[in-house]
Amino acid sequence: MKLNIKFWLKLSLLNLCIVASLGVLMRYKIGFEFPHFEQKNLQHSHSHFAFAGWVSHTLMVLMVYYLQTKIADFSGNKYKKIIIANLICSYGMLIFFIIEGYGLYSILFSTASIIVSYVFGYQFIKDLKLIDNDLLSKNWFKAAIFFNVISSLGTFYLAYMMATKVFVQDFYLSSVYYYLHFQYNGWFFFACMGLIFGFLNLRKTEHSFYETTFKLFALSCIPAYFLSMLWLNLPIWLYAITVAAAVIQIFAWFKFLMILIKTRKNSLENYSPLLRYILLFVGFALSIKLLLQLSSTVPFISHLAFGFRPIVIAYLHLVFLAIITLFLLFYIYANHLVIITKKIKYGVLLFSIGVLLNEIVLAVQGMASLSYTMIPYINEILFAVAIVLFIGIGLTTYFSIKKVKNNPPL
Repeated sequence: MKLNIKFWLKLSLLNLCIVASLGVLMRYKIGFEFPHFEQKNLQHSHSHFAFAGWVSHTLMVLMVYYLQTKIADFSGNKYKKIIIANLICSYGMLIFFIIEGYGLYSILFSTASIIVSYVFGYQFIKDLKLIDNDLLSKNWFKAAIFFNVISSLGTFYLAYMMATKVFVQDFYLSSVYYYLHFQYNGWFFFACMGLIFGFLNLRKTEHSFYETTFKLFALSCIPAYFLSMLWLNLPIWLYAITVAAAVIQIFAWFKFLMILIKTRKNSLENYSPLLRYILLFVGFALSIKLLLQLSSTVPFISHLAFGFRPIVIAYLHLVFLAIITLFLLFYIYANHLVIITKKIKYGVLLFSIGVLLNEIVLAVQGMASLSYTMIPYINEILFAVAIVLFIGIGLTTYFSIKKVKNNPPL
C-alpha cells in the first residue's frame, strides 16, 4: 500500500503555518510589549519545529514519494510509523521548548527526533538500492542522509554542555554552526537537489557534468563548514581549504546551471508562470548565497558579518525561506501532489512577496548595523512583513486543505 502523500503534505503546510505564527509572535514581542512567554524559548521552539515539523517532515514525505514513483509494488506503510514518530517529536519540541526552554522534556523530544531520523535514513538507503544507478538523485539522497546523521553530533555536544553546565563560548558557537551547516548545506540542500534531479529526470548518461556536480558539492561540503568558523583564527592551510571549498561550490553550481539552461530550457514551459517565477527566484537566491559564502572568506567582510546579528539572521532566512521553503512549495504544486488553484496561487504569491520583503528589510538592517545606524520603525516593519508571510502561507494552507471540486491543475 502506498503512502498517502497528499494527506501528509497538507499537514506539512499546516506546520509551516505554525512556524510563521511563531515568527509573528516573536516579531511582536520585539516591537511591542508582550510579557508572556520567554523570547529565547519561542526562538528555540520556532527553529526546532521549523527544522523537524516543516522541512524534515516534508523532505521525508517527498523522498518516499520519489521511491513510490520509481519502484514497482512499493509499500509506503513502513514509512508511515516513522513519519508519525517524527511529527510527535516535532510537536513535543514545539510545546516544551516554549514551556521550559532547554529542559528535560524538550531535550527528550529533540533526542528522539534524531533517533527517528536515523531510522528513516537506514530504511531509505535500503530502498534506494532498488533504484537504477543511472538516476543521479540516488547519490544526492544518500549524501543528504549522511549529512543529516553527522549534523546530530553538534546537537549531542550542545546537550552535553547543557547537562554539565560547562560552557566554553567558542565550543558552544562551533557546535551550533556545525549543526546548522550540516542541516542547511547538507541534509536540506542535498535532499532538495535529489528532488530536482528526480523532477527533471537527470541521468549520468545525459551529461557527464551532472554527476561531477554532485561529486564537487559532496567533496566540498565538509570543509565548507569552516566558512562558519572564520571568526576563529584558522591555520593558513585550513583557511586555504575553506576558500577552495567556496570556489568549488560556485564553479559547480554555475556550470551546472549553464548546462541545465542549455539542455533543458523548455522543461518548465507547461507550468504556470508563478511556479516558473518561484523556481527562478530560488535559483537566484542560491546563487546569491554561494557568492556571499565566497565573499565571507575575505577577513574584513567575515569580521563584519559574524559581528552583527542582523546579517547572520538575514543569511539564515535567505537559505531557509528563499531557497529551501520556496523550493519545497514549488515541488509540491509542480508535481500536482496538492492541486494548485487560483486562490492557492494568490497565497503562494503573497508568501513569496513576503520572503522577498523579509530579505530586503533584513539586508538593509544588516547593512545599517555596520555603521551603527538605527532605522526608524525597523521592528514594526519586520512585524508587518511577518504578518504578510503568515497570511500568505495561511491562505495557501487553507485552500490546499479545503476540498474543491473539478479544479484542474494550473
